[in-house]
Amino acid sequence: MQTSLQGIANKARKEKQHRFRNLSGMLTESYLQYCWKYIRQNAATGVDRVTAVEYGRDFSNNVGKLLERLRNGSYRAKLVLRKWIPKGKDKLRPLGLPALEDKLLQLAVAFILRAIFEEDFLDCSHGYRPKRGARQAALELKDAFQFGRYRYVVEADIKGFFDNINHDWMTRMLEQRIDDKRFLRLIRKWLKSGILEKDGKVHHPVTGTPQGGVVSPVLANVYLHYALDLWFEKVVKKQCRGMAHLCRYADDFVAAFEYQEDADRFYRQLSERLGKFNLELSPEKTRVVKFSRFRDSDSSSFDFLGFEYRWGESRKGKRIVKLRTSRKKFRQALGNFTEWCRTHRSTPIRRLLVTLNKKLRGYYNYYGVIGNYLSLHKFFRHAMKIFSKWLNRRSQKKSYNSKRFWAMLNRHQIERPRITQVDTGQQKLALSFS
Repeated sequence: MQTSLQGIANKARKEKQHRFRNLSGMLTESYLQYCWKYIRQNAATGVDRVTAVEYGRDFSNNVGKLLERLRNGSYRAKLVLRKWIPKGKDKLRPLGLPALEDKLLQLAVAFILRAIFEEDFLDCSHGYRPKRGARQAALELKDAFQFGRYRYVVEADIKGFFDNINHDWMTRMLEQRIDDKRFLRLIRKWLKSGILEKDGKVHHPVTGTPQGGVVSPVLANVYLHYALDLWFEKVVKKQCRGMAHLCRYADDFVAAFEYQEDADRFYRQLSERLGKFNLELSPEKTRVVKFSRFRDSDSSSFDFLGFEYRWGESRKGKRIVKLRTSRKKFRQALGNFTEWCRTHRSTPIRRLLVTLNKKLRGYYNYYGVIGNYLSLHKFFRHAMKIFSKWLNRRSQKKSYNSKRFWAMLNRHQIERPRITQVDTGQQKLALSFS
């Protein structure tokens, strides 16, 4: 972290009521040079069609002009190019592509916001934060059930979260820690910037932040920190008769409770609380689930971050929380794999197998949690059947029978299913003997 950012973080940690001034003064050429290292050189271009390589050839001159426009107030955010990418079966998700200069400035502002608000965010928040990830959140929730007394879960889904963030509330939340009008005005320019659709139409949103914008993730975390996390910590927990726990990754979250009355109360209050901030729950995806460790209970299962949570028995007969790949994500992963095989079947076989290994490795790195080996193995067998099918469609003549196909996979050392989660008990045992 840059020294200036570290200083901001230290100040934010020590003085919880401090409001930062002159943050816009941090946007200097040297600071933007530091941020430039984090710009993906091969990323898709926005409406300006300027690539990172082209911009970097005369970086000092280009940034100098950008900073001059910021100083004299003539800077205007360019239109955000909207793309639509697949999300599940027959669904599309919007993705915004800012222009390169906007992306660079957004990254610079995002680093500053992260330095300030990271010191305020609660442990229940996991999304888009340093040294935290979705699998870590899933495993921490598993441990909470295993070692806590939680028996009821409130599953919730916020409908169109990124499209419904209220700009006025967003500004008021940022003002809790920031007292720099120029800095806040810059953020509002990005929130208000027009969106260019594929058909050439332009519309200017009155709410929301474009998904794909570099600054959007940290703004989303700030929004839900005040709208949900603090409310749960300071209000909901005090109302509860038993234990209560919140786990949130971006706009996906679940709340666990010891008693049903606490879960029901939270369920009733949640819609009203989020409605205050222009957010709406999806009724068909929000429910209270009984999730008890007792064998005689009619306990159900629930999904979170791609995993299905359910109670089961260990080899020693103890009741434990088990994770396996959710059915929805399993089908979705196979669908995406099938589409990749179909569109890349003409790629030279060596390059194809290298990419195949990367895809399998990424799948195991996320879903390879203890107790989920059967799901991994099932995915591998289905994926290889699909891969073999599309390899044999590269020409009119069948290229591989079963024996030749598996011999080729072995020869190229294709990744086999494996558990990638390290057992913390084994880690502690290793440390005790070291």
